[in-house]
Parts: sequence; structure tokens; C-alpha cells
Amino acid sequence: MIAMADGAKCRLYLITPPAITPAFPDLLARALDAGEVAAFQIRLKDLEDDALKRAVEALRPVAQTRGVAVILNDRPDLALALGCDGAHVGQDDTPAVIARKVLGELTLGVTCHASRDLAMDAGDAGADYVAFGAFFPTDTKPGVTHAAPEILSWWSELMELPCVAIGGITAANCAPLVQAGADFLAVMGAVWNHPDGPEAGVRAMNAAIAAA
Repeated sequence: MIAMADGAKCRLYLITPPAITPAFPDLLARALDAGEVAAFQIRLKDLEDDALKRAVEALRPVAQTRGVAVILNDRPDLALALGCDGAHVGQDDTPAVIARKVLGELTLGVTCHASRDLAMDAGDAGADYVAFGAFFPTDTKPGVTHAAPEILSWWSELMELPCVAIGGITAANCAPLVQAGADFLAVMGAVWNHPDGPEAGVRAMNAAIAAA
């Protein structure tokens, strides 16, 4: 399970860029050493299984030795086999109810876009967290469903299951999501594309979360 901070403070959930280089493990270590990160999702959709396994084997210990939960995108089978802490599935990936059976007690996250019905279904299927978004325009998934902060407020008031906000989130625009009740902010570009490096990106996000 991805741990909540004391006082249920919103926490950072870091996702890999779409592609990584051999130097990325060192870059990841620098980012995680710069500030608090609750979870790290390995999201490398274009890799064949062997390459994905090598990437997980290189990145997983970097995060886990720092107390950061490692979540593998799309592949609950590999998450279990490779020692990850859980998996995240989308609506077009392994169905949540099947992923739950594969993962056992490991963490399961489910993408729910801007749908209250999908979120309720994910909870019923045994998800450990639901992810809403995209809240802002994003280059990673152009044209995705737009979500409003109100869905975070609705969920957090109704359910104890944690919710993740995702999609174009930066230090400059995250405050309404924190205030609406997001338990985690999932970011990619805000860290990896920060002009002063990923360390500065992590520090900026954590500062913005604290200020909100």
C-alpha cells in the first residue's frame, strides 16, 4: 500500500517519462533524494517484456531502498514477478477485478478518468486507490477526458479510499487539487522537464503542496 503521510497530507506520486536512458537510474536517485515522494510508477508502454523487465530491475531498488513504493503500469503479472509494490491499470488494460486477483495483497490503482461510476466500480473491484484526470492539458495523453477538481472533493468526502490526481499538474497549478482533497498528485513533466533539473522539480512540487 502507498502510505499516507501523517495528517493525511497530500503527497507526490512520480511517474517515469515515456522513455528512459541508461542514465535514468541515477537521475531517479537524485530526484528521490531531493524530497518526499510517496510512490514511483514505472510507465514504459513501448518496451517489450524483456526490456521492461530490465528497466524494472534497474529502477525498483533505487526507489524501494528510499522507502518509495514502486508501481508498475499495466502489468500486474510482472509487478508481482519482479518484486514491485503494486500495479496500476487503465480502463483498456487488465480489468481491475482480474488485476486484484493477480496482485494479492499488493497495491492496485485504477484509472477512472472523470467518471464517478468508474471510480465506484474500481472500489468494488478491490482497488487501493483511484486516479482521476486529466485536470490540465498534457502532452503525454493529448485529447484525454478533462476532469474538474470537484470530483476529488466528492470522492474524498464520500470514500476513505485514496484518490490520485493526474494530468498536466505542475507546482503552479496544483493548489486547487490539493485543496479539493487529492491524496496524491501524479506528475511527470513537472519533475523531469524542470529547467533546473529533477531535484528542483521535486522540491518545487513539495513546496507547492505544503503551501496549498
